[in-house]
Amino acid sequence: MKKISSFLVAVWLGIAGTVNAQRPAEAQTYLADLKKELDVQWPKNRTINLVFHGHSVPAGYWHNHEVHTLESYPNLLLAELKKQYPYAVINVIVTAIGGENSLKGQERFERDVLVHKPDVLFIDYALNDRGAGLEKAREAWEKMIQSALAKNIKVILLTPSTDQRVDILAAGNPLEQHTNQIIQLAETHRIGLVDSYAQFKKVTAQGQLPQYMSHVNHPNRAGHQLIVDELLKWFRK
Repeated sequence: MKKISSFLVAVWLGIAGTVNAQRPAEAQTYLADLKKELDVQWPKNRTINLVFHGHSVPAGYWHNHEVHTLESYPNLLLAELKKQYPYAVINVIVTAIGGENSLKGQERFERDVLVHKPDVLFIDYALNDRGAGLEKAREAWEKMIQSALAKNIKVILLTPSTDQRVDILAAGNPLEQHTNQIIQLAETHRIGLVDSYAQFKKVTAQGQLPQYMSHVNHPNRAGHQLIVDELLKWFRK
């Protein structure tokens, strides 16, 4: 009887371990050590580098190619973090390029991203990866993730915001396919996930999407704030 019980416990633990391995990192604990550092006061504190790698959305593009740097989610996040961590020295470094996909982003990854020695790396390329296709995009994301993890960098992946030419309420649409792939990558590598797509899908279902967009595929400040609200979950004390 004891042998049977032991076997059942082992099976249960194996199943539980498998389930846990198929989840992204936990928001409450993934950046725990970094959050402690953000609270350290001078002269024992150090500069914390947050690097945002991606396309036109994190770069801050709006309508007519205007770049609203201070109203883009990397800098809106910085403003919020300074409220929570008044003693922290935080560098927000944006390596995003408008119009770029993850294949190009991966090509310049070591030169333009790793050189900054990120404490946390955020990757946001899915809107532009539709042209590259799922397979090539996955390969590029994998390479960037693995390169960062090899240097003990914390990685948080972002699912896409939206493109108003896509019906994101339709099952299996291209943005949903890339979203699912990004979620799988976060689960596989046990890294962070910010599901921007879910937030834009929610406001679309409520008929409110135009209030969050400056352009056909560029959020306005309210749209960027949707992303910020999800990012902040990773930095709450």
